[in-house]
Amino acid sequence: MTAIAASASARFMALEDRYNAHNYHPIPVVLERGQGVYVWDVDGKQYFDFLSAYSAVNQGHCHPRIVRALIEQAQTMTLTSRAFYNNRLGPYAEFITHFFGYDRVLPMNTGVEAGETAVKLARHWAYRVKGVPENQAKMVFVQGNFWGRTLAAISSSTDPSSYRDFGPFMPGYVIIPYNDLTALEQALQDPTVAGFMFEPIQGEAGVVVPDDHYIPGVRELCTRYNVLMIADEVQTGLGRTGRMLCCDHFGVKPDILVLGKALSGGVMPVSAVLSSDEIMLTIKPGEHGSTFGGNPLACAVATEALQVLREENLPENADRQGRVFRQRMAALVEQRPDLLRLVRGKGLLNAVVVNDTEDSQTAWNLCLALAHNGLLAKPTHGNIIRFAPPLVITDEQMDLCCSIIEETVRAFRH
Repeated sequence: MTAIAASASARFMALEDRYNAHNYHPIPVVLERGQGVYVWDVDGKQYFDFLSAYSAVNQGHCHPRIVRALIEQAQTMTLTSRAFYNNRLGPYAEFITHFFGYDRVLPMNTGVEAGETAVKLARHWAYRVKGVPENQAKMVFVQGNFWGRTLAAISSSTDPSSYRDFGPFMPGYVIIPYNDLTALEQALQDPTVAGFMFEPIQGEAGVVVPDDHYIPGVRELCTRYNVLMIADEVQTGLGRTGRMLCCDHFGVKPDILVLGKALSGGVMPVSAVLSSDEIMLTIKPGEHGSTFGGNPLACAVATEALQVLREENLPENADRQGRVFRQRMAALVEQRPDLLRLVRGKGLLNAVVVNDTEDSQTAWNLCLALAHNGLLAKPTHGNIIRFAPPLVITDEQMDLCCSIIEETVRAFRH
């Protein structure tokens, strides 16, 4: 990096450090452009993006079709609020409900808003349909979950960095172990339980993949005990794991589906909750909403983002490329057992666990070395590195990326 470029990068980082809240610890690169699987910093250095904005850019950075839909709609109308009808929401609602096989959609903006919407829907249904006494409805969550950082979301968290010094917390939450059907059945026997909300694969926890029988077992237990199965597919959905939805691997349909991130291809916040008439129509005017939810711009973008996923066969590519990645990384783990413990994942949602403690700097330093060699990834939970490139990655690009990771790991010294 030249002195001028170093100065430019330092200036941008210093500005953010001085004026922005210190709620993130970024890898020290300053990005200014992205296209497909690539991003470039202010010095013009090219990197492979193996985080994909936490799976928000599954379709690749600045996908031309999605950007075109954004521009065309932005030149016509961006926002009406829901005080009026607009000519994009109805067609979008029809499209997305048919796309995923649900009766109705409730459009929101961010993933955490969609999660909160799902919780509200489940509680509302419990009072209006299931007959739970007023203010007694419970929600069941699992240890290691992550669906955002609002007060409702952190009330279900078991991560101290999320909940410490932010209480008091939301009542009516029950937290059980992940991937434990016995614990789930015990919790669901409480007749006041409204819903069970979980990630089919836990992303932020370090790409924790449950046993194959877990998701079908969740469906069976929720049906048996008349509890809503709520799949948080904000990160695992939309092709990321090698199917359009992670639940599709098991032929399972949740009662409430939560989507976000790649629903817009990363060009703006768009999220959605899908469900049945019985559940969704418990909400009446004035009981839930969002000024920006279902805005014309979001509807145009989300429609195109979903069409790109399907028409470019991105789930299928994710499945194939993910198998290549895990095979290469498994061999690397065998070569460096002193540094790496295991690789796990599904599709292009994968993680490598570093053979060190959570409070060590090994994973962070390894990510710095990867960035130096042209590949961007980020640790989670201290000793886990998540690898999640855009789903448009090609055979040649995957081969090169695996080589970069292999060469970096082989040369790395604690």
